[in-house]
Amino acid sequence: MNRFLHGMIQAVAQTFTLPDPIVEVGSYQVDDLVNVRALFPRQRFVGLDMRAGPGVDLVADAERMPLADRSVGTILALSTLEHVPHFWKALEQFRRVLRPDGAMVVSCPFYFRIHQHPSDYWRFTPAALDVLFSDMPRRVIGWHGAKKRPSSVWCLAFGSEYPAIAAQQLEAYRAAMNRLAHEPISWSRRWCFHLASCFTGRGPFAPYLDRNRWEMEHPGLPQRMAG
Repeated sequence: MNRFLHGMIQAVAQTFTLPDPIVEVGSYQVDDLVNVRALFPRQRFVGLDMRAGPGVDLVADAERMPLADRSVGTILALSTLEHVPHFWKALEQFRRVLRPDGAMVVSCPFYFRIHQHPSDYWRFTPAALDVLFSDMPRRVIGWHGAKKRPSSVWCLAFGSEYPAIAAQQLEAYRAAMNRLAHEPISWSRRWCFHLASCFTGRGPFAPYLDRNRWEMEHPGLPQRMAG
């Protein structure tokens, strides 16, 4: 997870009421940046991962979650699905354990290097997440980075009994995103990218120049929100 995505989930936590228990799938904390538990200090929180370690309360496979049907209020899977060999089985598990009034937040990399834990299998476009969560009509699809090569994509999806999302909530979420979701880049690197793009064109450097550009779509609203 990068700083932009940490800001994204922080914006979600500040804007929407996420019911507990909250289960984070892929909760192993490789550094302080991936500690999202601290964003939900007054809620029941369970960290689930395939290996024991920091941030892990339950060692289990995402494809075979040892949780009862409709027992979870919120599922977080942040930069996780790309590491699940049969990601569709994990999504089936998410749907099985999520309560009808629950919510899911799923993020996945797109334009990113191959990385392990234990291996790296998949990439998802914004359209892919929209299809995967099409059975949850109240949802937000977001992506950040260059338009044709987004760095990461995410989906915030709500169960059938979760209260309808108001336009004011989406506006508050947009404002929180602008305030919290940023991937730092030094002035010197940005200057070098701009200078190089003058000679080669902007295309090769768009993923770096646009790393803090983002867009969101909500199926129930006509407009697209961007930052």
